[in-house]
Amino acid sequence: MANTNSTTITSSEILCTQPVIESAITRLLKTPFGATMDLFQVLDCCESLVDALIENDDSTERVALCGRLYAGLEVLKVVLKAPLPAHLIERLTVEVAKENDYPCALSTDSETLREYCAALTMLLLQRQQSPEQEEHITGLVFELIGVLVEDLKAPRFIKTDAGLMMIGDATNEIH
Repeated sequence: MANTNSTTITSSEILCTQPVIESAITRLLKTPFGATMDLFQVLDCCESLVDALIENDDSTERVALCGRLYAGLEVLKVVLKAPLPAHLIERLTVEVAKENDYPCALSTDSETLREYCAALTMLLLQRQQSPEQEEHITGLVFELIGVLVEDLKAPRFIKTDAGLMMIGDATNEIH
């Protein structure tokens, strides 16, 4: 290495080492899941995993993404049973409710929809279907998780003079 006052020229390829760039897939696979995550954090992770899955053609990465997605859906099972924290209640609360603006596209509850997603993800992990079937199942998981995320992030509460109430149920006071 040349001294500061030296006239020796140093080649830029020697000075600039190429950093090892972690791929987006690697970061997704390393994202920890845990019971300390709130509902929206788990949903965001699952959504990111299924987004990567639908865009990925590498067999090994697809299996890893399916495994992480399945783990995320299992964490979601626990999170769905836990009470909503105050910061999420605030995010799910509106001043004025428009009852027909928040319908779920499927007439099933969130836990059943989560179970459908988990079952389809497990099917993808088994790798017993044709490439065409795998593509259709992946698309279905993508669509169902999208519906699940949209439904669970839709407003649930309305502020009234009597306090916080569930949308569509003016007699059911929350707080």
